[in-house]
Amino acid sequence: MLLLAGDVGGTKTTLALVAINGGARIVAETTFASREHASLEDAVGQFLRPSGARPSRAAFSVAGPVIGGRADITNLPWVLDAEALRGTLSVEHVLLVNDLQATAFAIPHLRAEQLSTIHPGTSDPAGAVAVVAVGTGLGEAMLIPRSDGYEALPSEGGHTDFAPRSGVQRALLAYLQREMDHVSFESVCSGIGIPNLYRFLASRAGPAPEWLAKELAAAEDPTPVIVEAGMRRDGCGTCRRTLTLLAAILGAEAGNAALRMLSTGGVFVGGGIPPRILPALRSRAFHDGFTRKGKMTEMVARIPVHVILEPRAALLGAARYGLAMA
Repeated sequence: MLLLAGDVGGTKTTLALVAINGGARIVAETTFASREHASLEDAVGQFLRPSGARPSRAAFSVAGPVIGGRADITNLPWVLDAEALRGTLSVEHVLLVNDLQATAFAIPHLRAEQLSTIHPGTSDPAGAVAVVAVGTGLGEAMLIPRSDGYEALPSEGGHTDFAPRSGVQRALLAYLQREMDHVSFESVCSGIGIPNLYRFLASRAGPAPEWLAKELAAAEDPTPVIVEAGMRRDGCGTCRRTLTLLAAILGAEAGNAALRMLSTGGVFVGGGIPPRILPALRSRAFHDGFTRKGKMTEMVARIPVHVILEPRAALLGAARYGLAMA
């Protein structure tokens, strides 16, 4: 028997075939640029066609809320419907699960080398776990231990109102409010938010170096350019400040998630961006943002924070949901 597992995001979609006879192992895997395909069905067809494989069921983690078996993908013009997919893919069952919910479901199965601790603390094995993921957007979820395993719950916390904590952040909010009606945490703490931070800081610092201006002009997506320049010692000062500001905002929202969910089991930071900016996340900016919570400072400071280094966490979580469904 074969399970088709997928992680559908605004930037990329990863599909895998999992053999589920006598255990579970991934036997094929491919990553596609999401926007190069008109639909998920199109990407699945390209994935399965060369092998002629016929999976019996499918499970997809999706970047967006799943309501009634239907999902509108955030930051991607795809609409997924489990029942419609079941027919078009000719499989017995299709499960759609929020990508952060899938990531949370995978956490108990991650190995030590798939994590990097950026804030030490003491984890309560019986405590809830918060997940905050910085990718194209900002996703959040929670994991609750049960007597018979774990329950992962989705959230759209990344779309809550951005709450500035400093003079610079208040100026950032005012700057963005001139451009958009709603400034969410995703607007300032995600792949789509990093250019907003950079533009704000550049408006106060002056023109970018000529080499950076050329790279930004040539790039379809400015975020990787800004991140790479910010991580280089000889890179751009404004880009470095962009990553410092990002770390401060992410630290604050990770601390907010810890409070909302009382996540004494830890906070796990996922997504594609955090592993690329680990030095920035180990900075005082992240630490202060995470721990400075007034009356709750002492409690939050005891909660550990780990970065998920495994890039396929959501895919592995979707596969585990699919196996449980089987």
